[in-house]
Amino acid sequence: MASELAFSLDPLPLNEIPPAPELTEEDARDLDALCLAKSYFDLKEYDRAAYFLRGCRSQKAYFLYMYSRYLSGEKKKDDETVDSLGPLEKGQVRNEALRELRVELSKKHSAGELDGFALYLYGVVLRKLDLLKEAVEIFVAATHALPLHWGSWLELCNLITNIEMLKSLSLPECWVRDFFMAHMFTELQMIKEALQKYQSLMEAGFAKSTYIISQIAVAYHNIRDIDQALYLFNELREQDPFRIENMDTFSNLLYVRSMKPELSYLAHNLVEIDKYRVETCCVIGNYYSLRSQHEKAALYFQRALKLNPRCLGAWTLMGHEYMEMKNTSAAIQAYRHAIEVNKRDYRAWYGLGQTYEILKMPFYSLYYYRKAHQLRPNDSRMLVALGECYEKLSQQVEAKKCYWRAYSVGDVERMALLKLAKLHEQLNEFDDAAQCYIIYIQDIFSCGEQLEHAEVSTALRYLGQYYFKNKLYDEASLCAQRCCDYNDAREEGKALLRQISAVREQGEPSSTDLSVPCVFNPLSNNTTPVRRVSPLDLSSVTP
Repeated sequence: MASELAFSLDPLPLNEIPPAPELTEEDARDLDALCLAKSYFDLKEYDRAAYFLRGCRSQKAYFLYMYSRYLSGEKKKDDETVDSLGPLEKGQVRNEALRELRVELSKKHSAGELDGFALYLYGVVLRKLDLLKEAVEIFVAATHALPLHWGSWLELCNLITNIEMLKSLSLPECWVRDFFMAHMFTELQMIKEALQKYQSLMEAGFAKSTYIISQIAVAYHNIRDIDQALYLFNELREQDPFRIENMDTFSNLLYVRSMKPELSYLAHNLVEIDKYRVETCCVIGNYYSLRSQHEKAALYFQRALKLNPRCLGAWTLMGHEYMEMKNTSAAIQAYRHAIEVNKRDYRAWYGLGQTYEILKMPFYSLYYYRKAHQLRPNDSRMLVALGECYEKLSQQVEAKKCYWRAYSVGDVERMALLKLAKLHEQLNEFDDAAQCYIIYIQDIFSCGEQLEHAEVSTALRYLGQYYFKNKLYDEASLCAQRCCDYNDAREEGKALLRQISAVREQGEPSSTDLSVPCVFNPLSNNTTPVRRVSPLDLSSVTP
């Protein structure tokens, strides 16, 4: 990240380039051993690197010594699970070096002998041991000791659960803090604040930064502004055509839009660049998933996890594939691993809710959907799922509130009002059901959507019968005529028109009851404004 940001800035004149830091006496004494160990470290011979650093005293050598021991334990742990990466087995193997490292680092920390890099490693060890409160304190100390080490900031980001916790931390006053706050706002779904922060950073001189462009694209992805996110990712690809980072998020957008040729091109392009990158495996997995080849998709997500067991997106997407394959137990384990990596991943909580819903365990579903809703309070999908759970648990009042809230925040799938109307039907609240169907039809027609929308015929069928029972024959006739535009409602529409004709032939007049909600105007005028009303007092509104 630092090199990307530096490249986006104007170059410094020669006389302003800062000099390299001077070597201390300890650094000079350990220089040969450090160079040798670094060579072994680069070859991933971690035990060998640690062996040759065991007597060194400099801060650099000590960090590399401890870090080599840590990575040696991680490598051994991964080697034990490399042939059994299935979601049921992963996580049962631990890094045996962690406790020993913690004891040694703790002693050094108490003596105040740890620099910024060693503090970072100490925090990682504590996090791995699930000592999260202590880990947060150490990472904060690491940011103070070495503010420009982005790794400490990122680790801290993964441990912050809400905005109150973020505000309570005493962070160093440094320009890196602005990047961290923008990143945190994105993670906490505070997208407006994140975009403002990134905009101010661009105005401060980072306008050409591909890192900032990618983060803004991710922010738009998180609020489901797919068009803007796709535009930014395409712009990013033009500026940095060999970039692999964040391309898995780009592939998610292409997947949602079912852009199969573009996703295929992206997958082939990334394979040519580096087929053994986590992002490449995730993109290929998304491609096979879009082609409904779920076994192959799961295989590539597993490959991604072999490369990086802490890849959040791969765990979540693998859970989705197991769901498609009806392997609910494996899906549950995959989603749980995703939550272990990042408790703020609403997709994993939502996936667990869906899985337990399939297993007909609504109490469990309700718990997980609530977690997802807490993370995405303005996402209508979470609210609709909560409403369905409350319905199954016979908590109709709560279900009504959820459906109406889903409509109020902007119903993505246009299902909330329909579900609310059907719930009113079941409870024999016919006027309220009619009001919901009316507002639903107003929304469909005011948005200029085609009449083939899935449930318009259901709404028209109900309203036709509702107006007929209330002797509003003109409105009932109009609804019946509109029913004839749909194959599944045509016969019922014709039958209702015959009934209306028979009643009119008998000379029975239409009702003039103004309290009955009327859909006539919205159907005849597509520009009718929609008034949003409370579900507890629907009959008080005349659209």
